[in-house]
Amino acid sequence: MRLTMAMAAVAIFTVPFVILLVLVRTSSTPLTDLDESIALSMHAHALANPGYTAFLRVGTEVFGPWTWRVLVVLTAVWLWRRGAPRLAVWAVATITFGGLLNLALKVIVDRARPDLPDPVAWAPGASFPSGHAMGAALGTCILVLILLPFLRSGTSRIVVWGVAAAIMVFVAYSRVALGVHWTSDVVAGVALGVVFVVGAAVGFETWRRGEGRRPAEPHMEGVEPEAFRGGRSG
Repeated sequence: MRLTMAMAAVAIFTVPFVILLVLVRTSSTPLTDLDESIALSMHAHALANPGYTAFLRVGTEVFGPWTWRVLVVLTAVWLWRRGAPRLAVWAVATITFGGLLNLALKVIVDRARPDLPDPVAWAPGASFPSGHAMGAALGTCILVLILLPFLRSGTSRIVVWGVAAAIMVFVAYSRVALGVHWTSDVVAGVALGVVFVVGAAVGFETWRRGEGRRPAEPHMEGVEPEAFRGGRSG
């Protein structure tokens, strides 16, 4: 039942990504019009508020993909030393292959970034899906799934998931507000990042059960709860 629910979560986040991918690839007029309307509106606001725009520039870099890569790698080193090598490998592999998937999709879709008058920011490469948005989704979800075994109350777990969601929303918003991505780019990036981590967690949970370990609920207990409860993961 738990694995079924996890797969349902994968499906829920996969659907919007697939729909957006199809609409972008077919140059859907309604989606294009909506993206352009939001981009022009947010760009006008950014031009009129330079202090706000400077804050977004800093924020989008602080929560950029390399921040999450470094944090995950450092966490993986700590996990390895703590006696959880498989969890460490899972974390690094998930963020690495997630990033490679993002790059591959950018090349395949090859969507142009917004071309706005008096741009307030610049970013290289193709636009869909957003690497910053996907990186934030990958990084926050991975770190929360590692942190959960240390949290004993349901309230604390809800809080950390809430913080992760807030970071994802902020990063997605900042990329559109700075005029370097379309709204559909960042929605697709977040959705794909969540899907990738959930899929990786389901795979890890399947391995755990194959090893004869008790069923766990990764979204509540973490990916490998026994690694921090008196046992070593091997």
